[in-house]
Amino acid sequence: MAGRLGDQGDVIAFLSDPAAYGPGVARVEILSTHISHIFLAGERAYKLKRAVRYPYLDFSTAVLRQRACEAELALNRRTAPELYLGVRGIGRGADGAIDWSDADNAIDWVVVMRRFDQEALFDALARRGTLTAAIMLDLVAHIAAFHASEKPLLERGGAAAIDAIEAENSDTLRRTGLFAADRIAKLHERSRARFGEVGELLDARRAAGKVRHCHGDLHLRNICLIAGKPVLFDCLEFSPEMASIDVLYDLAFLLMDLEHRGLRDFANLCANRYLDLSDEDDGLAALPLFMAVRAAIRAKVTAEAAAQDGADEARRYLDLALAMLMPAPARLIALGGLSGTGKSTIAQRLAPRLGVRPGARVLRSDVIRKRLLGVAPETRLPVAAYTSDMSLRVYAALRDKAEAALKAGYCTIIDAVSFTPDERASFAAVAAAAEVPFSGIWLDTPAGTMTSRIGARSGDASDATAETLAQQLRDDPGAIEWRRVDAGGDRDASLAAVERVLGLGPADPDA
Repeated sequence: MAGRLGDQGDVIAFLSDPAAYGPGVARVEILSTHISHIFLAGERAYKLKRAVRYPYLDFSTAVLRQRACEAELALNRRTAPELYLGVRGIGRGADGAIDWSDADNAIDWVVVMRRFDQEALFDALARRGTLTAAIMLDLVAHIAAFHASEKPLLERGGAAAIDAIEAENSDTLRRTGLFAADRIAKLHERSRARFGEVGELLDARRAAGKVRHCHGDLHLRNICLIAGKPVLFDCLEFSPEMASIDVLYDLAFLLMDLEHRGLRDFANLCANRYLDLSDEDDGLAALPLFMAVRAAIRAKVTAEAAAQDGADEARRYLDLALAMLMPAPARLIALGGLSGTGKSTIAQRLAPRLGVRPGARVLRSDVIRKRLLGVAPETRLPVAAYTSDMSLRVYAALRDKAEAALKAGYCTIIDAVSFTPDERASFAAVAAAAEVPFSGIWLDTPAGTMTSRIGARSGDASDATAETLAQQLRDDPGAIEWRRVDAGGDRDASLAAVERVLGLGPADPDA
């Protein structure tokens, strides 16, 4: 592995001087990574590729750095056109002094960006605890739309690509000398075992068009909030091959990074939202391997870039990679009850705790209905969309998706009213066919509380109204054999009651 290869001292000195940027720039701030220097000057940021060569990139010559700058500009304009302004050359004048130059004899190049507040980076928001569910849902919608806009690449990705990355990870982790040999061996063993289970799936997904030119480096520090909207920037520009990947492998970097930062609830929320918007449930079985590979990459990069200064964090990434591949039994949980009983709130809070990372697949009837009708989850539907035929389609889709998630090894939560005995029995049948445990839980809540909750909803996938609830209260749900739980208290108490029924919390003395 090579590191720094070229002397860029004169260029760095030039870019560090406020005089290089004209009037109005009094100081220059410099940020550095193992492959770039970023100079913050006035309202602009200037990104210089370092003259380095690693196994996965080569910036060793000015020509290669120019190409990388041009690629970075073009690729990032897909998601952040408001940030990426152009590429500028830097050369020597007749007197030998360094200055801006667009001539063919430029000795280096920079990407010019519009500067933004570094506190708007998602990793900064995470540190301050100001990320919200609404922001994360907007982010995932942006990612899903971006993935959908890219063309399928049938010649890239697939099992061979992931196999090569995993092998290179193991080799590099060993060569760093930073990690215990038995930990590396255990990760390699678990990765190979999971790869053996999903290798054919990876090739099938490539053949189905799921490999695209993605972001490639989708962690929180490469996402910012501008004018209240998430913006993806700083994509992987130096290798089309490394960025031409399964869309779920792209998403896996974000999910892994959230887990690394202790934000498992958001990781689960993002995973479920992406699947709800994209119908990528067929790839669920590969997601633990994808996340583990991402964590291993971060372990090796952190070890390489920071040496002993980053030893603890690098080891935490390796631990996370191992945790991503820890097996856990699958189970099916159905949360039923009238509108406003708190099913969705409990499902969302329960899911991160269940099964393999990043937690349970949550299947909500309200979201499934919107997907079947081709609208966003929060789009309100007319009463005409709530026919008996459409309900049959919704419940069939719930069963199909539950079956797929269970087959992939994921715990699954069905969030639906499940008003009729046939609907409830059909979910139990799915669990029986998959040979996993089934828990049917019916939430009981006072009518007044349900009415208040429905009235307080805003921007929710449910279209239920007070009139909807009134009709449900008049109808007969038949004999309810599921375990009944009082969900009329506060959210914490309701969740704790469900957890006790599921064996996740302290035993209920009255059970």
